[in-house]
Amino acid sequence: MSTPTGQIPSLEDTTPTNLRPLKRALISVYDKTGITELASTLHGAGIEIVSTGSTAATIENSGTPITAVEELTGFPECLGGRVKTLHPRIHAGILADRTRIEHVRELADLGIAGFDLVVCNLYPFAATVASGADYNQCIEQIDIGGPTMVRAAAKNHATVAIVTNPADYPKVNSAIENGGFTADQRRALAAAAFAHTASYDAAVATWFTTQTQTDTRTPSFLAGSWEQTAQLRYGENPHQGAAVYQTNGTGLARQTPATGIATAKQLHGKPMSYNNYTDGDAALRAAYDHDDPCVAIIKHANPCGIAIGEDVAQAHRHAHACDPVSAFGGVIAVNRPVSVELAQQIAPIFTEVVLAPAYEPGALEVLQSKKNLRVLEVEPPVEGGVEFKQISGGIVLQTRDSIDADGDATQKWELVSGEVADPQTLRDLEFAWRSVRAVRSNAILLAKDGASIGVGMGQVNRVDSCRLAIERANTLGGRSTGDAAANQETTTAGGARNTTSENPPRRSEGAVAASDAFFPFADGVQLLIDAGVKAVVQPGGSIRDEEVIAAAQAAGITMYFTGTRHFSH
Repeated sequence: MSTPTGQIPSLEDTTPTNLRPLKRALISVYDKTGITELASTLHGAGIEIVSTGSTAATIENSGTPITAVEELTGFPECLGGRVKTLHPRIHAGILADRTRIEHVRELADLGIAGFDLVVCNLYPFAATVASGADYNQCIEQIDIGGPTMVRAAAKNHATVAIVTNPADYPKVNSAIENGGFTADQRRALAAAAFAHTASYDAAVATWFTTQTQTDTRTPSFLAGSWEQTAQLRYGENPHQGAAVYQTNGTGLARQTPATGIATAKQLHGKPMSYNNYTDGDAALRAAYDHDDPCVAIIKHANPCGIAIGEDVAQAHRHAHACDPVSAFGGVIAVNRPVSVELAQQIAPIFTEVVLAPAYEPGALEVLQSKKNLRVLEVEPPVEGGVEFKQISGGIVLQTRDSIDADGDATQKWELVSGEVADPQTLRDLEFAWRSVRAVRSNAILLAKDGASIGVGMGQVNRVDSCRLAIERANTLGGRSTGDAAANQETTTAGGARNTTSENPPRRSEGAVAASDAFFPFADGVQLLIDAGVKAVVQPGGSIRDEEVIAAAQAAGITMYFTGTRHFSH
């Protein structure tokens, strides 16, 4: 260990200056990424280093001399490391504003040297909670001395620079070369430091609240923090400002997915827009609602088509065939790597965004031939957690709607009309029930052979949603991406698109239907019956269930009640 060499400040130090040279640094970090290199640079520049515990050992073992905190304070670390920096010789050195004569005189009277740089980051509390650690282990990861040093240095940014992120260590190197940090640089570092401790406190406060409640899904106190990752050109409309923020995995955000479109890597194309992000998120969730290879095509937050298949190329053909007109300018999400065949199918169709977990060799090159197509590599969104929406004066929060149509759940469905569905019909009903969650209420989805064929969404009554789903199935669908003639488009003098298709099939015949909520009257079910639908899955629960069931029984169609609903507003 080296001998303390910190100089007691003199009155000359009070001279106001934008640039303050670095003479003495305090380093205490949990994340030791890059710390030995930083310490070596500081020592090489003649800057004294004061350090604590394991940080001091790490730096010393790398060959860089330091002054241990206990040498400075004359008091050893105690209580298993809980107390080591909470001492006037540390905090007076951090908090003294050396532009003020009275502070400088007091430091001189006390024989305390000031710090010009504090490098500190905190215990991994959020990661410890997320790991499933027990209560006492989580408690031990509540940092006390670290946040105190960080906040003290940030408050006193007039004379102290605070660095909390290893990614900012190059800024220290530049400051050494330039004679110190400027006032603006210190202020920016202080802002980042307060964000660091605020995020940390949010994690601790929210976790602690959940420890005092029986229902931890909706804690009585909520806190969260997000970091801006991209500034967008505008929001939903050009007059609205917009940006993208990523959860840092703490507080309220700790309970929400930390993977998904906000963490996606863009591989090609124009910058993402606000609407690209919202539609992309809806597409991702729709695609990952299915275990089989699935493609979801979304536009304005609603599906133009969802389908599963033996591979993603087949799934895309069937999804696109649901509504090729609306798929123009849509967003495509895939729950498997994109194959060359799929990329070749997508390329001729005007598409805004493609999202997938990976791209097979050659597939990305095909998509990159489209200059403006945004191509994203994205991890699957994590199921579970909570979601919230802003309302005037606050937010509303709910647990996420987890899909319940797996093999076990279908066994719990109640057969209220007709014969037990054969295996293929049951698979289609399950597919429809999984897919209808992606449709805005009121929602009706018609499906056949693992693909949506007609979608009725966003209507203010269910009978209109039924009518719309049937109409779209029988007038818009049936055009496969593999059929060039069926995809032929013409343009009118006014610029509108016309798609040509002679004698479109009545695809609703023999299809199944899913309704996100109960049928309040029998009229909606009757429309489906008249369109040739052979089986329906719906939550049930209407005061007129008997009328609805009677209509299904009179027509001889199969109907299941799930007992749960999938409203999505």
